[in-house]
Amino acid sequence: MAIFNYNVERPFRSNPDLHLHYWGQEHCASGHSVGPGVRDIYKIHFIHAGTGTVTASEETHTLQAGQAFLTYPHIVTSYAADVADPWVYSWIAFTGEQVESILLRTSLSPGHPVFPMDEQYMPFLYERLTEAAANAEGLDLPLKSILYDFFARMLRTMPAAPDVLPLPRQKSIYVEQCLHFLHAHYCENITVEMMSASLGLDRKYLSTLFKQAIGLPPQQYLLNFRMAKACELLTETQCTIGEISRSVGYQDPLLFSRMFKKVRGSAPKAYRLHQLNPDIVL
Repeated sequence: MAIFNYNVERPFRSNPDLHLHYWGQEHCASGHSVGPGVRDIYKIHFIHAGTGTVTASEETHTLQAGQAFLTYPHIVTSYAADVADPWVYSWIAFTGEQVESILLRTSLSPGHPVFPMDEQYMPFLYERLTEAAANAEGLDLPLKSILYDFFARMLRTMPAAPDVLPLPRQKSIYVEQCLHFLHAHYCENITVEMMSASLGLDRKYLSTLFKQAIGLPPQQYLLNFRMAKACELLTETQCTIGEISRSVGYQDPLLFSRMFKKVRGSAPKAYRLHQLNPDIVL
């Protein structure tokens, strides 16, 4: 197995619109798998050869050469290369304030994350980024140009379905406001009713808009987001389970533990031990 990873955290730190975190490529081992789990970033894998599957939002998709898939932040996702014909893929990982609005203009969602690659640009994105990083003295401008060019091509490859998206600008703003509300108040005892009231909208209408754009109802998205934050606290702090429970919006640690196990597949304590010692089987 050969893995090539180019980390470029620094060049995009000053750009709030689009952060390119890293890119890479891999010749997967037989049956290589990742997850189920959640991330705080977006990541796109481009399949150059082989076959495999990706599962997100309880939907499983089979991918082969010429296809790509997007994993969303705070959405439980798993993917695995085929045993007999494993993937060869490359990837890019990114975040940014403009990403959500760009993706709202495509037909992609957590439940439908697969799209076809074009023939001229996407298969060579890894090489383009690596060449730009090697030859450019100021990394931010050439890398930014390549990423925006990629997104423009993705919009042409996966345009929004006319009966689903794009949302009118005002509706898109509502969805963005929902996300900001959930991200700001996830540690509180919030409800969809509270969120809709803060925006002055009907709860059912807002839930429909949110699911249409994100692919999940608000409560499921909030659950995934809370568990992602809990994973960070379990891994990066010495906080007790009770402290972590309250930090992500659960006053009852037992309820928190049940929900964590539902999303992550293991109890919080077992997850923390596994992060400290990967040899421990969950």
